[in-house]
Amino acid sequence: MGLPALEFSDCCLDSPHFRETLKSHEAELDKTNKFIKELIKDGKSLITALKNLSSAKRKFADSLNEFKFQCIGDAETDDEMCIARSLQEFATVLRNLEDERIRMIENASEVLITPLEKFRKEQIGAAKEAKKKYDKETEKYCGILEKHLNLSSKKKESQLQEADSQVDLVRQHFYEVSLEYVFKVQEVQERKMFEFVEPLLAFLQGLFTFYHHGYELAKDFGDFKTQLTISIQNTRNRFEGTRSEVESLMKKMKENPLEHKTISPYTMEGYLYVQEKRHFGTSWVKHYCTYQRDSKQITMVPFDQKSGGKGGEDESVTLKSCTRRKTDSIEKRFCFDVEAVDRPGVITMQALSEEDRRLWMEAMDGREPVYNSNKDSQSEGTAQLDSIGFSIIRKCIHAVETRGINEQGLYRIVGVNSRVQKLLSILMDPKTASETETDICAEWEIKTITSALKTYLRMLPGPLMMYQFQRSFIKAAKLENQETRVSEIHSLVHRLPEKNRQMLQLLMNHLANVANNHKQNLMTVANLGVVFGPTLLRPQEETVAAIMDIKFQNIVIEILIENHEKIFNTVPDVPLTNAQLHLSRKKSSDSKPPSCSERPLTLFHAVQSTEKQDQRNSIINSSLESVSSNANSTLNSSSSLQPNMNSSDPDLDVVKPTRPNSLTPFRKAKALYACKAEHDSELSFTAGTVFDNVHPSQEPGWLEGTLNGKTGLIPENYVEFL
Repeated sequence: MGLPALEFSDCCLDSPHFRETLKSHEAELDKTNKFIKELIKDGKSLITALKNLSSAKRKFADSLNEFKFQCIGDAETDDEMCIARSLQEFATVLRNLEDERIRMIENASEVLITPLEKFRKEQIGAAKEAKKKYDKETEKYCGILEKHLNLSSKKKESQLQEADSQVDLVRQHFYEVSLEYVFKVQEVQERKMFEFVEPLLAFLQGLFTFYHHGYELAKDFGDFKTQLTISIQNTRNRFEGTRSEVESLMKKMKENPLEHKTISPYTMEGYLYVQEKRHFGTSWVKHYCTYQRDSKQITMVPFDQKSGGKGGEDESVTLKSCTRRKTDSIEKRFCFDVEAVDRPGVITMQALSEEDRRLWMEAMDGREPVYNSNKDSQSEGTAQLDSIGFSIIRKCIHAVETRGINEQGLYRIVGVNSRVQKLLSILMDPKTASETETDICAEWEIKTITSALKTYLRMLPGPLMMYQFQRSFIKAAKLENQETRVSEIHSLVHRLPEKNRQMLQLLMNHLANVANNHKQNLMTVANLGVVFGPTLLRPQEETVAAIMDIKFQNIVIEILIENHEKIFNTVPDVPLTNAQLHLSRKKSSDSKPPSCSERPLTLFHAVQSTEKQDQRNSIINSSLESVSSNANSTLNSSSSLQPNMNSSDPDLDVVKPTRPNSLTPFRKAKALYACKAEHDSELSFTAGTVFDNVHPSQEPGWLEGTLNGKTGLIPENYVEFL
């Protein structure tokens, strides 16, 4: 129930009821005053808290913006770049949101605190002042009235009339003050209905504006959030595949470390303890040593893993001789002595084991070094890219596309190994395969068929996309521009042997069909890249760095699937022929000779010994006819991609460098340009250098020749035959 109204007519009577009603209004004003006072206090606390929250969020945003992801490897995938950029995007959103919050906080004092304080001081304060005046006039009126009533009737009439007039004046003034006070009380009671609530509404409107701004930011952030979610999922999928590969490599390294040693530019490297003579005696200092057989350079770096740092300066010496230390001549085990050309005295070294000493001795005394052969981790089977192989793949693809294209987890869910092997044995049986091209019967599950297809591709002697192009494909996937990536991969695919390219085209067309049904089978292009990247583009050497590049293998497969029609159905831009390249270099005096980094990558990593080289030369001589015919067939197959050198185009009317034919495989050749070797298997030379015994190499775009008794690879476009 609300307050009773204060009637102006009651001011004159000033009855007890009027006084009680007035008192209830005064109590309500006191209550309102206290409430507004507390509300102002709470409002200021809220503003302070919002400022602290904004400051904390800004600090959080700054921390996000400052952090930078570091990926493993020399390049990042698009997904990794999206994830790395996400922290800066988060920081931007938070800062934008806090800018709006600061605007709301700055307005809060103006729209909430100031109006409430003004209402409390000006309106409620004025009512309190009116009450004081009313109470004072009440006391004055009552006092004069009592004094007037106590006058004796025996007073003169003039005195009594004067007293009556004075009382009437005081009563009239009291009545006016009473009316003004009642008016003010009722005015304040009415004003608080809007002057008190209106600031609160304005404050809430500011909050709503802030939250709406957050909603708009969320809408704008939606596209990036979707992209980031996909990138996170793709990265998680790649991590799961990479983790299993790394774990598998770790187990292999535990079982047999020597078989998985990283190919090194050094003939031998590892930790040795070197005896050093001090004034108080001798001490053994741990060094990390490397030895390069060609230059006979030994480098010793004092280093102790326990301290985690170098213990001195590096030292390099040239090996003169190496002698095994007899056991009875020194207290230490596994020791050998090294004499250097450029350092007096003998350097005594201690290996870590007898086997370690044997390896160091074999590396340093000129005998044939022990190298670990780089074998494919997949056991060699009878799988080949022949008619049977193509038949097997076509049958598997046909079965998948007709019976299981919409199965969830296609190619990701693996079949039972025994069933897979049984199906492969049936498909690979020459008798069964040659009888008919019948379909795979329905008793075989789709997951068994897809696993058989993947297993067959792994059983090939080498990956479908070949070891020699693996690094080139990875390098192409690391390019920043998407069009350049596609163009480079397009070119590399057409450098593959014909059968490899045909099989790859068959497979990519199928995977594109699978990806087109990803809403049913859940196998997107990215998921298919995760499944087939390590199968089609596995590295020759298992290392952690190679495993970290699996994500780029996956990207190569994604590009092949998304652009399969262009890549396999169109011919890439034809590179300059030898004659055109020679002519263009002669025409421009300012042009530089081509960089060796632009040459094809090779798979040779170590210099072969003289013994092995002689053996290889004898094999080449004994099978000269077959090698030469293969070289000619390779030239003929690639000639369709080259411009017609016999055309009437004047720019092409130049003398072509002579290439050896099957009748003259070993000839002299002269270098047109200088070149610095990038691998031990290549030769370094200057312009004008003459090579002996130049003949075709098994590496596309390379010749093999001899310079100063050393045989190695020579870029084909760098020489002309004499």
